[in-house]
Amino acid sequence: MTEDRPPLRAVIADDQALVRTGFRMILAADGIEVTAEAADGAEAVAAVRRTRPDVVLMDIRMPEMDGIEATRHIADGAGPAGTRVVILTTYDLDEYVYAALTAGASGFLLKDVTPEHLVAALRLVRTGDALLAPAITRRLIERFAPHDEPRTVAPHRDLSGLTPRELEVLRLLATGLSNAELASRLFLSPTTVKSHVGRILSKLDLRDRVQAVVLAYETGLITPGGDARSPGREDPPGR
Repeated sequence: MTEDRPPLRAVIADDQALVRTGFRMILAADGIEVTAEAADGAEAVAAVRRTRPDVVLMDIRMPEMDGIEATRHIADGAGPAGTRVVILTTYDLDEYVYAALTAGASGFLLKDVTPEHLVAALRLVRTGDALLAPAITRRLIERFAPHDEPRTVAPHRDLSGLTPRELEVLRLLATGLSNAELASRLFLSPTTVKSHVGRILSKLDLRDRVQAVVLAYETGLITPGGDARSPGREDPPGR
């Protein structure tokens, strides 16, 4: 069955030409158009402005401008609103990945990813879903976020527009619960939970669940190692 949507378009940013060539061949073989390649962050930002891709595969360690700074530029409006950034890294769960997520990335992949996983991941991110599971995001934040600095609400991220139920969903989402787990915890249908999550992302102008988890920590809604249970709410017996 053919897709109704246009073919996925991607930019590959990595300072190693051989890596870029390998990824280009994998994507092209699955019908994904590589609109440009970039050898550093500045080239990546320029390529996004010029070709307006759906997804950017972004290496972290590059000369001139690194992938974190390039991600920040793209998330701040250097590219179209729908462009997602997926970080490429050699190391699992390092401090650079955390910095990239807070800069606006939608997830990360290790460079030894299989071709099938790479293609599936890019298609997933294109839909607006987070490539990195919220539970993994939480591990990153708890490992690298400062625990002893006062937290202030991020600019333009006033949580007062959320309903009490939406705040509860956001708080639990930040602990790494899936939609099915949220539905079970809150005694709601999965469809209702999905609607709540969608409204939260829309109201807070967030790209995906990963950014929602990061925001929950940045605003102090949840703290590293803290319990996300809403005040006054008890779990039923046996849970």
